[in-house]
Amino acid sequence: MADIREHAISLLASVSGVDMQTVAKENLYTIPVGKKCIITHVIIRDPTDSLLGGTEYDLGDGDNCDTWVQNTNLAAMTSTAHYFVVHAAAVYIIFDAGDVFGIKPIVGSTAAADATIDVFGYLYDA
Repeated sequence: MADIREHAISLLASVSGVDMQTVAKENLYTIPVGKKCIITHVIIRDPTDSLLGGTEYDLGDGDNCDTWVQNTNLAAMTSTAHYFVVHAAAVYIIFDAGDVFGIKPIVGSTAAADATIDVFGYLYDA
């Protein structure tokens, strides 16, 4: 059976319990061997507390997660019922096999809070 992730934009990963306060990389998705990956958007949802103060989050690969979208401001997510859609605004990067896509709070939330992060995109042969 064909892998839907190679034929349509689909949910690549859903990671709960992502720390939105501490300045440390959280791994979200590792690109499979033999594949390339185009990430189309990321949804940050269901925070356990307000993300007030969380004015800078970077997404991408590498230690600093600064290769896809930088400076995402989530401070308006003050309710546990909020969600936020992140997408690349200009130039996109194609991720290679073994790359680890993640998020890094540069200026995280004031309160200790976790969230669920959904990564969407598609894979194709390298």
